Amino acid sequence: MAGFTREVAIRVFAQELRDSVLTHKDSDDQFAPTYLITPTGARANRVFLVGTVTELDNIGSDTDYYKARITDPTGSIHVYAGQYQPEAARVLAGIEPPAFVAIVGKPSVFETDDGTRITSIRVESAALVDKDTRDAWVKEAAELTTERINGFNSPMALEHYGGDLTKYKEMVLNAIEG
Repeated sequence: MAGFTREVAIRVFAQELRDSVLTHKDSDDQFAPTYLITPTGARANRVFLVGTVTELDNIGSDTDYYKARITDPTGSIHVYAGQYQPEAARVLAGIEPPAFVAIVGKPSVFETDDGTRITSIRVESAALVDKDTRDAWVKEAAELTTERINGFNSPMALEHYGGDLTKYKEMVLNAIEG
């Protein structure tokens, strides 16, 4: 498709992803991308997460559909891959937890019947990685999160989550120390 470019995958810690429930589209066009707006002001159509697969289940009934819990130094988040992400599903299927993995995917916010919003990641690509790669990702994610906090200027995030970013400053410090 001419003129098509992928959105850059934003590095976001699991804790911030779990806390992120605000979505936004720039237009009513059905093909306009949906962005997840995080409490620190990241605007993510795609995310890049590196962590440890601590749980993995095939939850599909007719076809393989994998649900994995990815844990980084700040917490965990669920990721999913199935028939529409065959390469990612194949990688997940071959993992024996615990294992380090790099995930690129689309954030998805699901609203339960009681109004609770739950964020997860629909995996586009997955790769097994080593501890050094995970540690490098933690360092880079910490730096980028700190930049977002220090340059915070997202009216949407401010209105929805409030402006107190103390929790995320502490999250970054804990991630680096961990």
